[in-house]
Amino acid sequence: MKVLFSSNINPNFKTFSDYIEKAFREAGCSTCFFENRAFFLPGRIRDRLDLLQNWDLKRLNRRLLEKADEFKPQIYVESGGWNILPESIKRLKSMGIKTVLWTVDPPKTFEAIIKVAPHYDFVFCQGTEAVEILKEYDVKKLHWLPFACDPDFHKPVELTITEKRKHESQICCVGSWTPHYKKRQAALECLTDYNLGIWGPGWNNLPAESILNKFIRGYHTKPEEWIKIYSATRIAVIIHYQDVKGHVPCYQASPKVFETLACETLLVVDAQKDVLNLFESGRHLVAYHNHKELKELIHYYLKHPEEARKIAQQGRRKVLENHTFKHRVEEMLGIIKKG
Repeated sequence: MKVLFSSNINPNFKTFSDYIEKAFREAGCSTCFFENRAFFLPGRIRDRLDLLQNWDLKRLNRRLLEKADEFKPQIYVESGGWNILPESIKRLKSMGIKTVLWTVDPPKTFEAIIKVAPHYDFVFCQGTEAVEILKEYDVKKLHWLPFACDPDFHKPVELTITEKRKHESQICCVGSWTPHYKKRQAALECLTDYNLGIWGPGWNNLPAESILNKFIRGYHTKPEEWIKIYSATRIAVIIHYQDVKGHVPCYQASPKVFETLACETLLVVDAQKDVLNLFESGRHLVAYHNHKELKELIHYYLKHPEEARKIAQQGRRKVLENHTFKHRVEEMLGIIKKG
């Protein structure tokens, strides 16, 4: 099976694109990668004139079709969906290629996805909120396919004494901050009585008066460092994105849910709908519903490390058995095969 996989790669560190491409190969597919953000012009220039944006977008799509003509895949998988035009999908289908869209982000800016999704043969969504939205636009063959982990990369690691000193914490949070992440900020502000460590982009822009400033340990943290942070902490906390205005739903499980569990770290997470459909609270992870419950759970599991360790072990076992990227790719290929 030949798969043309379209996504974007970060040259500085691994992303889900690397894990998915690897999973296709592990599933026995011959895989060719297309960089779907390889614009000729920088965004700051394209954004000035629609003419330049349209020229570069069409150029990118021509390159995709050239790649497909050269590689001759049976399946085209597009991760994201913003930059590939409906006419390109139609052209790929005319070449006898099965076309697949896998949406990956919360549907904050979903207009382009809504326009192009009906043209694909199959649409997979990282979150069930995207499934609900696209159903309203009569998208056919729509499936929920959440993120996962790569067990070759996401796993507990032995730390040196220096690494332990650098990363050690009672509670860690690895995630970004913007003014839209008020929910994340408020939850972490409840945990400042503990040895809290915060890593992630954007925290350097936190208002100066926030108590969290003294708990920030790093800004641009690579995945290679995340797994060390998870291995050095007692409890990892994940607080999902939510639209501050409440207009855009978000039910999906963050990639870090799977990555944290794979590192055999006790995960305390907000009671996100998709998370609780995939995992059992108290068995694989621990879910909280409000700040009071969050503080109580943190206090309890710091006092009961054996219970915390048991849940962490069961969480790792669960993701390895059911939630690796190889599992996701095999599920996708099985659905495509059935038609």
